[in-house]
Amino acid sequence: MHPAQTEPLDEHERLAAEGRVSIRTVLALALPALGVLAATPLYLLLDTAVVGRLGKTELAALGAATTLFSVVTTQLTFLSYGTTARASRLFGAGKKDEAIAEGVQATWVALLVGSVLAATMFLGSPWFTLWLSGNEAVAAEATLWLRIASFGIPLLLITMAGNGWLRGIQNTTAPLWFTLTGVIPAAVLVPLLVHAYGFVGSAWANLTGLALTSTCFLVALVRAHGGSWAVRPQVIRRQLVLGRDLIIRSLSFQVAFLSAAGVAARFGEASLAAHQVMMQLWNFLTLVLDSLAIAAQTLTGAALGMGSVHRARGVGRLVVMYSAAVAAGLAAVFALGFRLIPRVFTQDDSVLEAMAWPWWILILMIIGGGVVFALDGVLLGAADAVFLRNATIASVVLGFLPGVWLSLFLNAGLTGVWCGLLAFILIRMAAVLWRFTSMKWADNAV
Repeated sequence: MHPAQTEPLDEHERLAAEGRVSIRTVLALALPALGVLAATPLYLLLDTAVVGRLGKTELAALGAATTLFSVVTTQLTFLSYGTTARASRLFGAGKKDEAIAEGVQATWVALLVGSVLAATMFLGSPWFTLWLSGNEAVAAEATLWLRIASFGIPLLLITMAGNGWLRGIQNTTAPLWFTLTGVIPAAVLVPLLVHAYGFVGSAWANLTGLALTSTCFLVALVRAHGGSWAVRPQVIRRQLVLGRDLIIRSLSFQVAFLSAAGVAARFGEASLAAHQVMMQLWNFLTLVLDSLAIAAQTLTGAALGMGSVHRARGVGRLVVMYSAAVAAGLAAVFALGFRLIPRVFTQDDSVLEAMAWPWWILILMIIGGGVVFALDGVLLGAADAVFLRNATIASVVLGFLPGVWLSLFLNAGLTGVWCGLLAFILIRMAAVLWRFTSMKWADNAV
């Protein structure tokens, strides 16, 4: 017998041999991803706090502008999640060069589509902001912000593509440093520029951060890729097949969140401002939970790429357990801080009053989100995009839309809007739990 064969396996090797994944492996991917995912929402929370000091009109304008900016960028989430799903399968099969090449084609899509979206948003922002806010003063301020920020749309999409291929080859550390390279200068600039130039200073700080981060991702791609840089329509076509379902899924999200912001605006400036604060907090919390989901996606894709369904199922179980525990801890913090946390962002009594009851609905959503986002990661890693698309559409049609429009009809205020959002989460949770236990997701191929 070879001497090496007599040496005991360490814990990581033993679990791998048994088709399982250690928590150490999950956390090695999740913790840097947490930094990436949390950095931008933390910056946006700082941005919200700084702009909130200008007044509720500016805070409402920031809410309208950032909602629209999010609408046009999150439709391309497949540049991140879809690229990770494809690249992780290739990486698991030992084809690292091909995994990186997926990033090249995703970056071409980011540049081409991003430029079209930027032009559309720049030209159409006066109409978009007025439609969303229903208030000319708020729309005028939001238009100024959005026209500056529109130049950052291609930059943000490049960053999404970069995160996708790097996660696919199980490198979540480099994206953390790239993200901090942009977020830290932007965080330093936002109070300075808002003080010097008013509300538009926020947009300039945001654009500066996006430019720095996207440059880092482009440099990393140039260094890692040794093949052709030509556009490969056949690869892009395969990416878009997966991306099609993720885009429809993202559109469903945007129907929900746009409707929520629009209905909140109809209840007045205080309601829209309160909704802006709570949505930024929710975005931060969901992305924190999504760090474990990214680990699940990467490891699930790699496990299926090497033909180990048992290992992929073990990833799912482990991530759900830890994600639920983290969500419970976050919910406890927000329950204990229900008087203190909202005052970090505004001192306006009408805004604080508007978010008093919705705050407790937010806490329930955090608990459900711990399960939802973890299993989303597993299913994305398995490229189960069709099911995720259908489940999301069903949760919007059956849960969110009835709740939010009943809120408007019954004049239930922001509480009714957030009841609709809670129904959206609960239906998704039931759907992904059923799908995971059925094991039908393991039969998909990218």
